[in-house]
Amino acid sequence: MGYRTYTCPIARQCGGCEWLSVPYPIQLKRKQEAIAQLFGDLAQADGCEISTIVGMDEPRAYRYKAATPFAPGTRGRIRSGFFAQGTHRIVPCAECLVEELSLRPILNSVARVAERVGVSAYHEDKGSGLLRHAIVRKAMVGGEILLTIVTNGNHIPQELRFVDGILSAHPEITTIVQNVNTRRTNAMLGSRNNVLYGKGIIHDSLLGCTFELGATSFYQTNPSQTEKLYALAIKSAQLEPGMRLLDAYCGTGTIGLCAAHSCKDLQLVGVERGEEAIVNAKRNARANHLEQAARFVRADATEYLAGSKRSNKMHSSAYYDVIMLDPPRAGSTPEFLSAASACNPKRIVYISCNPQTQARDLWFLRQKGWKLDSLTPVDMFPHTKHVETVVSMSKE
Repeated sequence: MGYRTYTCPIARQCGGCEWLSVPYPIQLKRKQEAIAQLFGDLAQADGCEISTIVGMDEPRAYRYKAATPFAPGTRGRIRSGFFAQGTHRIVPCAECLVEELSLRPILNSVARVAERVGVSAYHEDKGSGLLRHAIVRKAMVGGEILLTIVTNGNHIPQELRFVDGILSAHPEITTIVQNVNTRRTNAMLGSRNNVLYGKGIIHDSLLGCTFELGATSFYQTNPSQTEKLYALAIKSAQLEPGMRLLDAYCGTGTIGLCAAHSCKDLQLVGVERGEEAIVNAKRNARANHLEQAARFVRADATEYLAGSKRSNKMHSSAYYDVIMLDPPRAGSTPEFLSAASACNPKRIVYISCNPQTQARDLWFLRQKGWKLDSLTPVDMFPHTKHVETVVSMSKE
């Protein structure tokens, strides 16, 4: 069978798409086999068949967020592109196979305009210069574009000319935000934002819900696959009207609000440590007319669940029909999983971007009497080894 492969002139230097030369059907087969090997014993013990991986019809131009570092070049030029694999040497990039087609030209234009108006690039070793990074995000629905320019200081020389130059080259940009990061760190973003053009936010839609995105908002980079991921999680939850759903590690509320939108009279509680994320989650609930159905709490998920459980009241915040969690790559904690199990929900739905830590957590839950009902891998990042998984568990 003659499978199609893809080529990229900087693939070896960039290293971001390590499987680019592997035909996509074979990529999916490899990921399916890896998940089967990792979860095979657990699935077999519970009589659960691992579902076929959910791939993409077109595994190109799927990233709706792109970024570049900047560095001084020769003769007043500014370098932009990608860091070479394992280094901080910048490899120029004219276009990227996996990015939405309009994004990379915008990033490269920022460098060219900065050269013309005299905005200096950040020198990483010296900690001098202004222009550190640029990040551009496009809404899959509606096409709004947010450009974030990260600077090593508050003042941008020739700010109006700089902004006007970018907009002249790319009038499709909806809003431009300056993010200030003066720390000597590899972290891309700082905590301060200044709106340079537009409202500072854009909007995108997932499963019929609208979400507000700012410069520091977390939002999946592959929105088309995110819809499939969330739809799987909601289906696995088997939600019914009047149920109580806990969305742990809820971020800006995307999964929980999509669930509340899909199920009438659902009672949603979202828990997240980040203050800005909770503010955005509440705003998203209002935007989707779900403020009566959704309550968002700023708290550590473990402390919140364990604390509410101590009240020991059937209709208190300790009682949930379904607990849904989407933790960071490090996975959840024994404390949270123990508290979740003690709540005795009908189901636990676990979404993971790191199957290794998820497998560890599932074995822990199994020791608490939970069994695997379904497991579906989802290919969020074609041409890489990464795979996400949606798992549903119930108690024996």
